[in-house]
Amino acid sequence: MTAALKFTVLLLTLVCGRGQLFNDIDYFDEEVKPAVLDSKYGSLWPLPQKVKISEVSFKLTSASFKIVDAKDSSAGPSCSLLKDAYRRYYEHMFGIAKRQQLSKSRRTGPSELTELQVWITSPDSECDGYPSVTSDESYELVVDQPYAVLKAPKVWGALHGLETFSQLVYEDEYGAKSINTTQISDFPRFAHRGILLDTSRHYLPIKVILANLETMAMNKINVFHWHIVDDQSFPYLSRTFPQLSQQGAYHPYTHVYTPADVKMVIEFARLRGIRVIPEFDTPGHTQSWGKGQKDLLTPCYSGSEPSGTFGPVNPILNTTYDFMSQFFKEISTVFPDAYMHLGGDEVDFSCWKSNPDIQKFMAQHGFGDDYSKLESYYIQKLLNIVSSTSKGYMIWQEVFDNGVKLKPDTIIHVWKGNQEQYQSEMAKVTSSGYQTLLSTPWYLNRISYGQDWRGHYKADPQDFQGTEEQKKLVVGGEACLWGEFVDATNLTPRLWPRASAVAERLWSAKEVTDVNDAFSRLSVHRCRLVERGIPAEPLFSSFCPREYKGV
Repeated sequence: MTAALKFTVLLLTLVCGRGQLFNDIDYFDEEVKPAVLDSKYGSLWPLPQKVKISEVSFKLTSASFKIVDAKDSSAGPSCSLLKDAYRRYYEHMFGIAKRQQLSKSRRTGPSELTELQVWITSPDSECDGYPSVTSDESYELVVDQPYAVLKAPKVWGALHGLETFSQLVYEDEYGAKSINTTQISDFPRFAHRGILLDTSRHYLPIKVILANLETMAMNKINVFHWHIVDDQSFPYLSRTFPQLSQQGAYHPYTHVYTPADVKMVIEFARLRGIRVIPEFDTPGHTQSWGKGQKDLLTPCYSGSEPSGTFGPVNPILNTTYDFMSQFFKEISTVFPDAYMHLGGDEVDFSCWKSNPDIQKFMAQHGFGDDYSKLESYYIQKLLNIVSSTSKGYMIWQEVFDNGVKLKPDTIIHVWKGNQEQYQSEMAKVTSSGYQTLLSTPWYLNRISYGQDWRGHYKADPQDFQGTEEQKKLVVGGEACLWGEFVDATNLTPRLWPRASAVAERLWSAKEVTDVNDAFSRLSVHRCRLVERGIPAEPLFSSFCPREYKGV
């Protein structure tokens, strides 16, 4: 602590009292330590697997630079996904001004880079397809004269390569743009790199969802886990059961996601290489479902009389499974991804225990007083229903913990406990041969004063006791932003750039752990997000060359 700071502490002690002050000063002392040295990797985020940047630089101008298909690219001029990406990244680099034709009187100099050629090398570019958990997202980027070349087997890698190229562009104090000679070979460490947004506790306008999908692409995050309904509201407008949102949404017209809205989100995400995985969580978290679907929820009892309240989905009625069969058949056709998330967490058994019909059913099936067996009975039947739609499923860890019979390709989503507990859970899940995702250390709705991104950055989904084969069963992780205290007013700044820390952990090599280097790159990356119109929170005291101007 410097002499000046010690003197300040002495003065403040007289005013504030010693105990609380020194708690604050200790914390403050830690916070003033982040390195401010420039990273040798510039502002690349997430850090590519292999990077070589030289000091030789080329100028870029909006008048002469263009992004084009390479001559031998399999995507061809008809690939609208790439054409849309070329336009988007040109605007990221040069603004929205239209590119002007190079005048005959102006010649490009030897130090000017005028072209990025994008070469899709696989015969099937997947331009018209949807990204999946097995998609090839690798790419190679070479920036040199006479032009830069971006090679990728599939369009998904090309999208990431375009983002990387845009991050290599920098400008001097006069606004002139340059890029250095660079060689990059890159691919993600994990196939599933997700963000969960909750649209039930608070309705999120489509505009907000799309803006965050755009930001996800800027961080190479490739899964939007859409926790679309919950106890509080049912904003999904079902074609088969329109009464669910008519009765269960906060408002049946202004606070719902229509089929056209859902289709828009899925296509917007596809064009950025992002999968959309919906979550319809049952048998708990379903109070909003019961408002529009009679007899779906369990009537709770007070003594021998119904209390007028309802609990989880009623697992003993055939009508329950008839409804679920029709509903999930619809979901399987609306959402193209091979997986859907079925929830299965936090089931409160108290209502089931109070219901005499449930008690009788328990006795008939030999479940005794173990209501987790009743939950497993329901989940098993639901999983069979979903399997009949040819979809795979993800479930929260409680379903695995309760011993439900699961398909071999089931993905177990770990979210509970402290570090020791979630590491133990990851070991149990993988030792049973199941694939798993981690979210426990990445609940971004939990906030604290200071640089909590560093804790998110240090957490690693493969840090648990297990064999290499077990580690390979970790398909990735997700940052979760639950919506109790989050709506359109604060979602984006709360999410970014904290989610960027998770993005690098899931993309970059395991050895990329230098927090000081990360701080340097992330600070500039955050300013880049701000320049692109994203109100990402600052990491610490600083300024951006172009500050956020609001909407």
